[in-house]
Amino acid sequence: MSPGTGAALRLLAATVEAKAVAEIGTGCGVSGIHLLHGMRSDGVLTTVDPEPEHQQFARQAFRDAGFAANRSRFIPGRALEVLPRLADAGYDLVFCDGDRLEYQDYLAESLRLLRPGGLVAFEGVFANGRTVDSGPQPTEVLRLRELVRAVRESQELVSSLLPVGDGLLCAVKR
Repeated sequence: MSPGTGAALRLLAATVEAKAVAEIGTGCGVSGIHLLHGMRSDGVLTTVDPEPEHQQFARQAFRDAGFAANRSRFIPGRALEVLPRLADAGYDLVFCDGDRLEYQDYLAESLRLLRPGGLVAFEGVFANGRTVDSGPQPTEVLRLRELVRAVRESQELVSSLLPVGDGLLCAVKR
């Protein structure tokens, strides 16, 4: 994750005064640290990843960054198996940085998870410039284009594509 993307996540979390954030794709914890810095001091980050070792790295990174253990909840598993178990309208922000082939499905789950006024953000939608390249593209890029179109055309969302890092697609639920 680029420093610009991290700063944008921190800002977005602060803007919605996030108390409950769901993160798809824990990774090594970099995005989670940025989100936690922007969240309210009593906020909890719920992070989902299919790789338990990623979550172990992130747990340590959160500790090293000074966050108490009760500020994060780690759920191992595939996002599309875990997300349906999370509370409807229980989240202020959903950050998606998982399997890009599943981003459309993450959007549907995010709309269910978000409260009105909540925000969803998708990392990496530029796909290293391939989403705007006119040549033949792999399935991942075609799916990203479909996601951008679906978010842009949704009557339920107010969206913007931020040119930070590899592209951060953001949308607020009406």
